[in-house]
Amino acid sequence: MQIIGRTFLFITWVTWTFIFAVMALMIVRVIVDAADLNPFGWMHRTVRRLSDGFVMPVRGALRGFGADPKFAPLVVILLVILLGFFSLQLIETILGTIAGILFGVQTGSFVSVVGYILYGLISIYILLIFIRIVFSWGGISYTNRIMRFLVDTTEPLLGPLRRIIPPLGMMDISPIVAFFILWLFQAAIAGTLLRGGTFPTF
Repeated sequence: MQIIGRTFLFITWVTWTFIFAVMALMIVRVIVDAADLNPFGWMHRTVRRLSDGFVMPVRGALRGFGADPKFAPLVVILLVILLGFFSLQLIETILGTIAGILFGVQTGSFVSVVGYILYGLISIYILLIFIRIVFSWGGISYTNRIMRFLVDTTEPLLGPLRRIIPPLGMMDISPIVAFFILWLFQAAIAGTLLRGGTFPTF
């Protein structure tokens, strides 16, 4: 358990370091663009070379929405924070599932092992639906490899719900219903297979 906890702390540190590094790079990019430096100067070229991989795709998406592309660095910061949060939640769920399985094995409870596996898989599925929603808001199409995986994974649940439950105007409420159903399953698993136990956290 201690190794799993330390692994999670290390991954958390790496993730937040990456987030702060990208945030700092985007802030420097905004300052350099506002300063109107020589585009052929060392500073301008270096900052653009380091940040274009993040900024250019977002700038294209903003143009598609009819928004001002100059806000791309700020949108990158928001997206990196969101993706970092989802990544940490996903990692915590996976490591928590492993910790729960090990606990069940140590106590000789096969029922608990099955319960932690099912609980963890449902938690991961909920996160995949969340990530799909965020990606769809960002205008990422099905041609994107990650988006294609998210759609193919979550559509078996969302598709039938969407056919049963009509949208509220322009709003598709099938994800909300899916979250409620999955939460009920988790509550049932916690109350039966896990005997009211909680999912391991760090």
